Amino acid sequence: MTPENNESADNEPQTTAEKFDDEYYPAYTMGRAAELLGTTANFLRSLDEAKLIEPQRSAGGHRRYSRYQLRLASRVRALIDQGTGLDAACRIVTLEDQLQEARALNAQSAPPAPEGPYPPLRGV
Repeated sequence: MTPENNESADNEPQTTAEKFDDEYYPAYTMGRAAELLGTTANFLRSLDEAKLIEPQRSAGGHRRYSRYQLRLASRVRALIDQGTGLDAACRIVTLEDQLQEARALNAQSAPPAPEGPYPPLRGV
């Protein structure tokens, strides 16, 4: 669900400022991510096993999470806290994310709204 590399659209490495602004940049270690979410590293591993979140790996093989992934994990945690099972919560979050992406694509391809009121209909 996330881009595979940390380069800009023109394949240039990101600057520090771009990394701060990039919601897909894997800036958080597993420990920090778990702390931010108020959960455990095991919970994050379970999301990896469920294929909801596939964190990037550091050169040493440690998991790194992005803000985008932490938002998904937070939503799953909220659903689980409400009594939803892990598999169902992951499916719900996946569908919500797909719906949001589809809406964004539709908004981009929609024709611009007309300015002002519509002209009166003739012959009506």
